[in-house]
Amino acid sequence: MSSKACLALLLDGPMQSWGFASRFTRRTTALHPTKSGVIGLLAAAMGVDKHGLDEAAQVARLATLECTIITLPKQRSGRELPILRLNDYHTIGGGYDKGTDWMKKPRAASGATLETVLSERHYLLDARFGVLLEGERDWLEQVAGRLRDPVWGLWLGRKCCIPASPLLVGVASDVEAAWLLLLKAAHLDAAIPITQFDRVIEGKDAEGLDGEWLNDTPLAFGAPIGERHAPRRIRQIRRK
Repeated sequence: MSSKACLALLLDGPMQSWGFASRFTRRTTALHPTKSGVIGLLAAAMGVDKHGLDEAAQVARLATLECTIITLPKQRSGRELPILRLNDYHTIGGGYDKGTDWMKKPRAASGATLETVLSERHYLLDARFGVLLEGERDWLEQVAGRLRDPVWGLWLGRKCCIPASPLLVGVASDVEAAWLLLLKAAHLDAAIPITQFDRVIEGKDAEGLDGEWLNDTPLAFGAPIGERHAPRRIRQIRRK
């Protein structure tokens, strides 16, 4: 019989972007990683084919992991760096001539070709997060194994957001032990309790008047139903 365990991840990179309400040409980011983004990262590591008929079932199993996100400070010259937001003015296409194949041009919903698409994309700078995922040990060990040798590339929300350090910290017997592993990986004092950090929790501990709902539980990223999400109950807790 499998026992419970906790998988610890460290999400650290020059840029991160965790969209949860992005539409059309305005691609925003949350101030912390989304569960759909974390599950998408794990699915990529495990080689889940988003065009496969069993993709929804595999994503559903990953989505059962209970997720806690912790904001970890980054320091430079002895001072804590604030998390900054970058707004990038982005263009797609443009400069096409009449000889360009129309299939290579971006298209509107109507099917008409567009010369240039303008968009605004948001990123987090100097951000670092810890992720604790609770579930069955055997399953978490399989996930950890694929994180050590991922099938596909891993990034922090978008392909341009490359991790600055290994994502996998380790699998521990419980949340407390995983937290100690995470502190060590982040080069922070092992005596600091988790209550000293901003964090986002879910599940039964997120119930209450200060809880909120996000459309952030992934159901599928591709076939057979397309990208779909279900509501997720979370609570943001500020450090003491």
